[in-house]
Amino acid sequence: MFHRIAAAVPAAVLGSALLATPQAQAQEFINVLTGGTSGVYYPLGVALSEIYADGIEGARTQVQATKASVENLNLLAQGRGEIAFALGDSVQMAWEGNEEAGFPRPLEELRAIAAIYPNYIQIVADASAGVTTLDDLKGKTLSVGAPASGTELNARAIFEAAGMSYDDLGKVEYLPFAESGELIKNRQLQATLQSSGLGVAFIKDLSTTHDIDIVAIPEDVVTAIGAPFAPAVIPAGTYDGQDQDVPTAAVGNMLITHEGVSEETAYQMTKLLFENLDRMRSAHAAAEAITPETALDGLSIPLHPGAERYYREAGLLQ
Repeated sequence: MFHRIAAAVPAAVLGSALLATPQAQAQEFINVLTGGTSGVYYPLGVALSEIYADGIEGARTQVQATKASVENLNLLAQGRGEIAFALGDSVQMAWEGNEEAGFPRPLEELRAIAAIYPNYIQIVADASAGVTTLDDLKGKTLSVGAPASGTELNARAIFEAAGMSYDDLGKVEYLPFAESGELIKNRQLQATLQSSGLGVAFIKDLSTTHDIDIVAIPEDVVTAIGAPFAPAVIPAGTYDGQDQDVPTAAVGNMLITHEGVSEETAYQMTKLLFENLDRMRSAHAAAEAITPETALDGLSIPLHPGAERYYREAGLLQ
């Protein structure tokens, strides 16, 4: 995707049209990179694209469903998106150039817009599988997200910290949220590990039709991983049939852009996000955690100068 695109007119008349109306030569194009349509990134990305279309004069916006964090960061580095959702650990690995994680070189063109809300590692099992602990997963079938996705990188970290590996499982599937939920419904999969905001649609849907267990991730496993992971709790009642708090791990999500986006556009993208939090929260409850006061927490890469300008104006940076 280009940052500036010509107006959509037939090629035969493009040249004369541009000469006749120089003010219409280009539009601001903002491609919002999200995740699968059944996750949290996608509805929040739709809301963000609408906010930008309404608030940035001349902007044309698009929402792109992707495999989420790793793909999003690589697309940004290629100039094929202007803003993207990504997990904090993926951002850190992208900046460092972790080849095993899907980043063959350091993506030093990435820039931060904001830390937004935490993702919770949510391991959901068919109740008939008898899985309530990590150890219970041994010999079971588990979906861990798309290969080298942010979710799958989270899965690897959890298993390593627990002294386990994929070899301990009966079978590993690399599937996104919705497909994993359908396979559990059809008794073709026993459990899935997904990294998402609380109240994710596919687990809500699964829990209304199916008896499930949410698998605990003990605090000592989470602290063994270290930053940017932190111990967290999935509160009782988050999903139907979940009558107790469940300990787990959380890792922060971020909105990321790249250095090729203009300072003014990055400023507007940051400012409009925080001026329209009600619209973001209407799109998904995970956005309740998005605040200007926590937007700089845990950022592992430099701010875009446009975002920095907003935080200075807001008194959040000296």
